[in-house]
Amino acid sequence: MKNYDTLRQLVEIDSPSGFTTNACTYIYTLLESYGWHPEYTTKGAVKCALGANPTLAIAAHTDTLGAIVSGIKPNGTLSFALLGSPLLPSFEGGYVRIHTMSGKVYTGTMLFNNPSAHANREASSATRTIDNMHVRIDELVNSKEDTQKLGIRTGDIICFDTRFTELPSGFIKSHFMDNKAGCYVLFELARRLKEEGREAPVEIFFSNYEEVGHGGTCGYASTIKDLLVIDMGVLGDSCDGSETMCSICVKDSSGPYDYHFRKELVELAEAKNIPYALDVYPFYSSDGSAARSAGNDFRVALIGPGVAASHGVERTHVQGIEATIDLCMAYIDAMLKQ
Repeated sequence: MKNYDTLRQLVEIDSPSGFTTNACTYIYTLLESYGWHPEYTTKGAVKCALGANPTLAIAAHTDTLGAIVSGIKPNGTLSFALLGSPLLPSFEGGYVRIHTMSGKVYTGTMLFNNPSAHANREASSATRTIDNMHVRIDELVNSKEDTQKLGIRTGDIICFDTRFTELPSGFIKSHFMDNKAGCYVLFELARRLKEEGREAPVEIFFSNYEEVGHGGTCGYASTIKDLLVIDMGVLGDSCDGSETMCSICVKDSSGPYDYHFRKELVELAEAKNIPYALDVYPFYSSDGSAARSAGNDFRVALIGPGVAASHGVERTHVQGIEATIDLCMAYIDAMLKQ
């Protein structure tokens, strides 16, 4: 089985929305190592032309869910606000890293308030919210002042341990397959085209504020006409997709994606025997949604590997990732034949 080292390396770099510099630096350096010439946008996203005058942008987002310190409690634990919308029950008990402005990193655990089952009868049944949870720091602190002396303060970034695991069965389970699996797809497009000695009128674009709604709004080359967004495929009781397929989104909460662009993708998938599913995502938006809302005059389509348990402990499969890469490559090949 192929080893997904670059995916693992990217996943292990903390990068919640607003704290993506290290991940974007990794992406920039990786693309340079392949022989391309990436650049940063003003907002800190990474983009890279894979040929002259690109007309197609293929975008994925490197930012993830996370949290931010919103205050220090009298007992020295941290209150927090969310970056994006993580499912709190899936993150409760998870280990975290707190990044201070001075560059120090402390570890801790996200917990329910009064979490012991032997001291709190409601510990197992209460609804989890940011108002009844906290971050316990792995330091000898018993007061607000103790924590402040560590240099921790409001605005420090809280990053969740990813628990990345690649299995012999082909499954990859980890937080943040949404959407670092999509970033891996872009890595492979860049790597394969360079290995084949080919260029294409394509720009790959790694946005860094998707989870908070404005990652895909701007920064593309002025020649772009079409935007193909690579993001997680939704799996659920009402969806036909699976972790081993490339999901093609028909419509999400922001409206339908371009019919003709979607039709081209479906026809290519069928012609090339690429496993795919068509689905509506009822509670979802993407960088494509943001790009349209910002007034960009693009056709927009959305595809991606199926990801189970989204915004929780996610899982995908290498077959779904490879199907997504194959469909992107098939679309690029079709462009070059026109």
